Amino acid sequence: MPIFQKSAELTVQTEGRKLYDITQLVKEWLSLFPLQEGLLTLYIRHTSASLVIQENDDPEVLRDMERFFNQLVPQGNPLFKHTAEGPDDMPAHIRAALTAVSLSIPINHGALLLGTWQGIFLYEHRSAMHTRVISCHLIGA
Repeated sequence: MPIFQKSAELTVQTEGRKLYDITQLVKEWLSLFPLQEGLLTLYIRHTSASLVIQENDDPEVLRDMERFFNQLVPQGNPLFKHTAEGPDDMPAHIRAALTAVSLSIPINHGALLLGTWQGIFLYEHRSAMHTRVISCHLIGA
């Protein structure tokens, strides 16, 4: 059976700090290919945003995540000296370090092997709008 490989970049425009559900965007890209079994790797090429798999049913989960990170890594903490791009600069880097910049998701019968309530999220850690780029690599048969 021949091995199938495909790489691409997905672009997501954010509107400030929060979790953005990108599950449908990823599924639409995946649907372009005849892959039945394999692995999708997503990698965000930024130091102030991340990728997470999280519950996609109750929006309160996402708000709780943001409340937790606001308490854990508060903006304006005098501990942080790196503020070149504003008071959210260093907190954004710490948030990214505590989460993930890459995800690997199995593919089974041509579909992402996500749990019932799992979604793929881009977690924007900056207050301002940004254009984020996610590298996608698909391999399988």
